Amino acid sequence: MRSAVAVLAAAIVMGLAAAPAAAQAPGPATPVGAALDHIEKVSDQRWNVFVHSPSMDEVVELQVLRPADTSVPRPTLYMLNGAGGGEDGANWTRQTDIVDFFGDKNVNVVIPVGGYISYYTDWRRDDQELGRNQWQTFLTRELPPVLDAALGANGVNAIGGLSMSAGSVLDLAIQTPGLYRGVASYSGCAMTSDPVGQALVRVVVEGAGGGDTRNMWGPTDDPEWVRHDPYVNAEKLRGLELFISSGSGLPGPFEEPGATRPAASPPLEDQIVVGGAIEAATNHCTQRLVHRLGELGIPAEVDLRPTGTHSWGYWQEALHRSWPVLARALRLEG
Repeated sequence: MRSAVAVLAAAIVMGLAAAPAAAQAPGPATPVGAALDHIEKVSDQRWNVFVHSPSMDEVVELQVLRPADTSVPRPTLYMLNGAGGGEDGANWTRQTDIVDFFGDKNVNVVIPVGGYISYYTDWRRDDQELGRNQWQTFLTRELPPVLDAALGANGVNAIGGLSMSAGSVLDLAIQTPGLYRGVASYSGCAMTSDPVGQALVRVVVEGAGGGDTRNMWGPTDDPEWVRHDPYVNAEKLRGLELFISSGSGLPGPFEEPGATRPAASPPLEDQIVVGGAIEAATNHCTQRLVHRLGELGIPAEVDLRPTGTHSWGYWQEALHRSWPVLARALRLEG
């Protein structure tokens, strides 16, 4: 049993892609100390931007894809990686066609590097294994004004995330009303306060990362778990452009023999068995969220696929399918 849990946790962390993976409004000004550290221009389209976070006392790297036309200020799409934080092979730029896909689009795409098993939230205390995590503060208060100035952006934002961060992006939008106009959630479990959702969080944080969830949101009966639960707080998603997707967990086109998969993909058997089990779990959560949004009369573009595992081929497809929704949110043509 213990080994099975370890495999499941590792699969969630790496996104099955790498072998070695009371609401608070956005602050009106940059917190003291938040500042641009430096920019590395890899090419006209690709920049690495480094921003100092006072809340975490570290410089955070951001992979940035620049708009096709920079003659006027453009909107910004934040894309979060999975539980590995993008520091390994399991990230958007290495496992998908995101660079080419956005090559002709007039949007800044910002991909943070970091946040390993953090749930991109503010932790109550530093963790012995996972260190200091104040990602909500960084992403929603410290970063936007610094980045908008560095990129000449227009202040219109949307956000997307997969696996671990698929729930986080919904939570970030709930916690900071008005910051994002759209959210894309790919293969996540947007439930953190019921026993199943809490168990999944503990598998990731404690089983895979060796951290302590009590340092994140306190004991499981603490109200903080409820405050960060997008299912419970779904009403606060009203007015946003929403794209919600998940596969069923059954083998699909990317599990067929000879199918093209990212170079760092796991063995096909692992993708089918472990990836299928994880995606089946996220599909359960996703269907419950979709049902809740329907009950509340909150519109959302829903992509519940009849097949598909927890793997990058499907997330690339979901990114493409979500673009018209995100483009509307960013006031761009699809």
